[in-house]
Amino acid sequence: MCGRFSLATSKEKLQQQLPFVETTETLRVSYNIAPTQHAYVVTDDQPERLQYLTWGLVPHWSNDGKNTGRLINARREGIETKPSFRIPIRKRRCLIPADSFYEWRREGVRKIPYRIFLENGELMLFAGIWDIWYSGDYGLKTFSIITTDANEDVSFIHNRMPVILTDPESQKRWLETDDLDEIANLMQTPPGCPIKMYRVSELVNSVVNNSPELHFEIPEPPTLF
Repeated sequence: MCGRFSLATSKEKLQQQLPFVETTETLRVSYNIAPTQHAYVVTDDQPERLQYLTWGLVPHWSNDGKNTGRLINARREGIETKPSFRIPIRKRRCLIPADSFYEWRREGVRKIPYRIFLENGELMLFAGIWDIWYSGDYGLKTFSIITTDANEDVSFIHNRMPVILTDPESQKRWLETDDLDEIANLMQTPPGCPIKMYRVSELVNSVVNNSPELHFEIPEPPTLF
């Protein structure tokens, strides 16, 4: 799964990777984006706009519109048949920019966090879906990050990871295509070579912490052998 990610970048860097998106304002920076919080998203219905949506899908058919944080991820496998996801995967797809995401390795009762990012320094663009829930004229837009099997780099920490669209053509097709077979082909495990990771402070475990310190590398403790 993907339970935390970060976006600390400039509008210039974002526009360099997504030249079709108009970004006039300074981006909000977050080193610890958590479920039910807001994050930047580019949706297929308005790809020229950078929107600030709530993380955790609330289906359009929800009775009360409450975001419990249960649908922060959508598994790639069988996504086209799941009640909450089958319409969004066909008609409401999005890109979620991030400079990294966090995953935890279990060590006894402790959960050791790692920051995972692209080795070339580019932003990650997660494949996602979005939906809108209405109460009268009020519309709540929310999103979910699609996950797949972890690649070789990530698998020693966790068995799942976000679907990362690593080239401009796949990013463009993700927002434009209506072909379900093509959509399925885009949701693949990212290749192992461009990803890098290192251990970070356990401060990231708490959603109240949000500072550049969360990106600092923590040396691995020495082993006896």
